[in-house]
Amino acid sequence: MHGYKFHIPKPPLSIYHAQMRTISLLLASLPALLAAPPLTSDSIFDWRTPASPQIAPNGRHVVYTLETPDRFADSFHSNLWIASTDGKDHRPLTNGKWKDLLPRWSPDGSKLAYLSTRAGKPQIFVRWMDTGAEAKITDLENAPSALTWSPDGEWLAFLSRVPAKPAWSINMPKAPAGATWAEAPVVETRLKWRADGIGGIGQRPLGFAHVFVLPVTGGAPRQISTGDYDHGGEPTWTPDGKHILVHAARRPDADTTLYGEDIWRFPLDGGTPVQLTKIDGTETSPIISPDGKYIAFTGFADKGNSSHNTNLYVMNADGTGLRQLARELDRSVTTPVWEGTSRSLLAIVEDSGRSHLYRVPIDGPASALTTGNARYATAYASAEPFTVAKNGQLAISYSTPSEPKDIVTFHPGQPLKRLTNANAGLMAARAIGKVEELTWKSFDGKSMQGWLIYPPTFDASKKYPLILDIHGGPHAMYGVEFNHQMQIFAARGYVVFYANPRGSTGYGEEFGNIIHGNYPGDDYKDLMTGVDAVLAKGFIDPKKLTVTGGSGGGLLTAWIVTQTGRFAAAVSQYPVTNWITQTGSSDIGLAMMRWMKSAPWENPQQYINHSPVFFAHKVTTPTMVLTGEEDWRTPMGQSEEFYFALKARKVDTVLVRVPKEPHGIRGAYPSHRVAKIEHILDWMEKYTK
Repeated sequence: MHGYKFHIPKPPLSIYHAQMRTISLLLASLPALLAAPPLTSDSIFDWRTPASPQIAPNGRHVVYTLETPDRFADSFHSNLWIASTDGKDHRPLTNGKWKDLLPRWSPDGSKLAYLSTRAGKPQIFVRWMDTGAEAKITDLENAPSALTWSPDGEWLAFLSRVPAKPAWSINMPKAPAGATWAEAPVVETRLKWRADGIGGIGQRPLGFAHVFVLPVTGGAPRQISTGDYDHGGEPTWTPDGKHILVHAARRPDADTTLYGEDIWRFPLDGGTPVQLTKIDGTETSPIISPDGKYIAFTGFADKGNSSHNTNLYVMNADGTGLRQLARELDRSVTTPVWEGTSRSLLAIVEDSGRSHLYRVPIDGPASALTTGNARYATAYASAEPFTVAKNGQLAISYSTPSEPKDIVTFHPGQPLKRLTNANAGLMAARAIGKVEELTWKSFDGKSMQGWLIYPPTFDASKKYPLILDIHGGPHAMYGVEFNHQMQIFAARGYVVFYANPRGSTGYGEEFGNIIHGNYPGDDYKDLMTGVDAVLAKGFIDPKKLTVTGGSGGGLLTAWIVTQTGRFAAAVSQYPVTNWITQTGSSDIGLAMMRWMKSAPWENPQQYINHSPVFFAHKVTTPTMVLTGEEDWRTPMGQSEEFYFALKARKVDTVLVRVPKEPHGIRGAYPSHRVAKIEHILDWMEKYTK
C-alpha cells in the first residue's frame, strides 16, 4: 500500500458551481436559522415579576417579592427574595405555592413583617432575620393591608375592612330544622356599593377600611379608627409612637363626594382624632419627616376638572404652614419618601412617557436625580413605592424599552447596580422587536408622542399589518418601559403603534383636561393623525390596519369603529360603550358624572353624544368585545350592549366573556392572560393574513 494514492474524481464544473451556490445560500441564511425565536403568548407562563423593593435600614440588603406563574396549577405565586446591595448574595427568603406580599423591615432591621396566604387567608407574619424563625401573628377574617412598624419596633399598624352595620334589614322567619333555604338577598344602601377586584352585587358588602395595631408578638388587634368611613394610605406613626396618620373622608357626605379625603391624626390612647387638612379636594398618603416636624402628602385642590396633577405638599406637624412643593414642574409627583435631613424628599415624576426620580427640597425647586430613556418605580396602572436606607442608598424598580422591570439600587449621583435579572434566561433565548419613538402634529398643530415596536425580523422593503394599541384611563400614560404583551403582538408579524393622545398624563394639567366633557372626541383625531404618520413611513399595508385597547382604550376602540371604516378588525377590551348605564353600574359612577360635566338625568344628550352604542348603525368593522365577568369598573353590561347592537345589525362580531376576572383581566389565572392575547391576535389575523 505504500505510495498508493486514492483518486477522487472532480465533479463536472456545473455541479461544482451549483454546490458552491447552495453552500453560499446556506451560509447567508445561517444567521436567520440560528436567530432566537420571538416571544409567544405562552411565555406568560415563564414570566417573572420582581416588585416592592424594601431596602434594610443599614442599606446592605434589599427584600423584594418575586411573582412566578404555575403552569400546572394555572395560578400565580409570589415569594420573598433577599439580595445584598454589594451583589455578593442573592437568595430566596420564602418558598411555597402561595403569595407572600408587602415585606416591611423593622426600624432596626432585625425583623421583617409581611403578608402571606400560606394559611389560606392573608395573614401577617413576622420573621426574625438573625435566626430565620417566623410566626403568624394574626388570624383575621378580613385581609390586612398597608403594614407599618412603630418607631420602637414593638407594634405593627395595618388596615383591614370592617363590615358596616346594615342601614336596612327585615325580620325573616327562621328556617325549619334541617331545611336548606337559598342565600338571603344582598341589600345596598350606599352610593359606593362596589369596588373592582374587591366585590360587587351578589357578594358580601364591602364594609369600611379601618386602622388597627397589634404587638409584634401577636395577639388580638386593637381597632384605632371607628365610624362608617374608609381610611387609606400606609399608617404613619409619629416619632413618639403615640399617634398614627392616615387619610380618610370622615364627613357626612363622604358617600356622595368624589374627592373628600383629608389627613387625620389618630391618638393611640383612644382620644379624639384630629383633622389636619381642609383643602377642597383630596389629600392622601401622609408621611412624617424623620425629625417629626413636618408632614408631607400628595393630592390636589379640586378645580372641577376631570384630570388633576398629583401634587406634593408639606405642612407643619400640627397642620399649619401648608405649602405646595415642586410647583414649577406641572407634572404629577408621586410616592414621596423623606430624606434623612428632613429638609427634602425623593419622589417620582412622570414626563412624556418617562418616569424619573427627583429630589424635592422643602424650600427650593425640584431637580432630577435620574435621566435617560427609562421608567423608574413603575407598576401596572400606578407608581410603585421605592425605599431609602438611612445612608441614602435606594432600592427601586427600573425598566427600559428593551429591559423588563427589575430591581436596582444606587446612591444618588452614583451608577445603578442591578440586583435582579428576573427574565434573563427567557430574554436571552427570544428575539424582541426594536422600539422607536415617533412624534407628529395632530389636526390642530398640537405635538403628539408615540412609539412603534417592529417585528423582530422587520424588513423595510415589505408591507406589514399594523396594530394601534390605545391606553386606558384616559388620564394615564404609555411610556418607555418594556411591554411584554405588545412585544408578543410584534412577534406575530405586526408593527405595533401606541401613543399618548390628549387626555394623557405626563404632559401637563392643561393637556390632560382638553378632553373634559369631550371624551371620546379630539383624542380620536390625535390617534388617526398618528396612524397617518406611521403610514407615511411606507412599510404598513393600509388595508391591514387593526385597533385594540382596554378600558378607556376599549372605549376609544369602540368609538373608532363608529367613526371610520379604515380598520380591517378591532378588539374592544373591557370598554365603556354607554355612558348612561356605565354611570349607574360602575364602581366609579361619580367620576363618570365629573367627566361628562353633568348627571345623565340632567343632560342625557351629552352622554349619548359620546357613547359608541348610539352610533352602532355606522359600524362595518369586524369587532370583538372582550371583558372579565367580575369587572366592576366597566361592567359586562357595557360589552353586552355593544355586542348586541352590532350583532343585531349583522356586523361580524364576537363577545368573549372571561370568568372570574376583574377589570383588565389581570386576576389569578395565567391562562386567562394567554387566552386574552390569543383572542386578540386570532381575530386580527382572520382579517389581515
